[in-house]
Amino acid sequence: MQLSIIGIDLGKTSCSLVGLEAGGKVVLRRRLHRDTVVEFCSKYPACVVAMEACCGAHHIGRALAGQGHEIRLMSPEYVRPYVKAQKNDDRDAEAIAEAASRPTMRFVTLKSEEQLDMQTLHRVRDRLVGDWTSLMNQIRSLLLERGHVVAQGRARLAVALAELLDGEKRVLADRIHELIVDMRRQWVALDERIKAFDTEFAAAAKAQDGAKRLLSIPGIGALNATALVAAVGDAGTFARGRDLAAWLGLVPRQVTTGGRPKLLGITKRGSKYLRKMLIQGVSVASGMSGIGSGRHVRILVRRVACCRRFGWHGSPMQSGCIDRRS
Repeated sequence: MQLSIIGIDLGKTSCSLVGLEAGGKVVLRRRLHRDTVVEFCSKYPACVVAMEACCGAHHIGRALAGQGHEIRLMSPEYVRPYVKAQKNDDRDAEAIAEAASRPTMRFVTLKSEEQLDMQTLHRVRDRLVGDWTSLMNQIRSLLLERGHVVAQGRARLAVALAELLDGEKRVLADRIHELIVDMRRQWVALDERIKAFDTEFAAAAKAQDGAKRLLSIPGIGALNATALVAAVGDAGTFARGRDLAAWLGLVPRQVTTGGRPKLLGITKRGSKYLRKMLIQGVSVASGMSGIGSGRHVRILVRRVACCRRFGWHGSPMQSGCIDRRS
């Protein structure tokens, strides 16, 4: 049986598979265990294998690409319009195969294992930062309930805790004193773990040519550089800086009807983590340079796009990709 496209709807344990011939007719339907998908596809000649870009899709995609198949990953929101009638796993797999056949479809670049590992490190660090912030706020609220007001900021909280807990006379009740001491110990441990991640990201940024070039842009540090290299992958898919900004969700949402354009707030599509880190970097850089944050974020995204388009060689200024009109 000669298949043109195989559409796979991935699940945690079971997967639905649909095969299309060159004319687009469904000639194969299977329900497989997730562990047997790669083995099943190895029985067929090289063809297009389409999946939604979900958890585990890049791992299976790399295994299938090693068999000679062409992998096409798509965002689930682009597949949804092709689902016919009632939704089920077989319909989803058929919709994936049909969407992959469209010439105007936008595909997700297959990520390497190194890229996924770096993204995993960033996710774990982001969770630790959330726990660190939550614990710090809880300590501050517990002290406020007992009449001790602590100003915002990590340094101010550390000084206040030292005055309340390390003095000779106990200001708090014994049980609350022990509780705050334990919470401070957890807070310090989280701080050390976050610093260990920061050190690892700094070393990784110095070891990667792409990340080192991104570091030459104001507002881009080791965290932003390593996160961008891991998430963007092949930047050849972006023709210009605006395309990268749209992928990050930093462009206005357009609602145009009757020939009258209307622009709303930013779309906030794509990675929330990347957008947050870039905006934080812009806030620091714009405060130091005196440039408005809105204008600076446009300059920043343009420079990042130029770094990727020019093959990571030289600095953005040397490549001549900085628009002097910005």
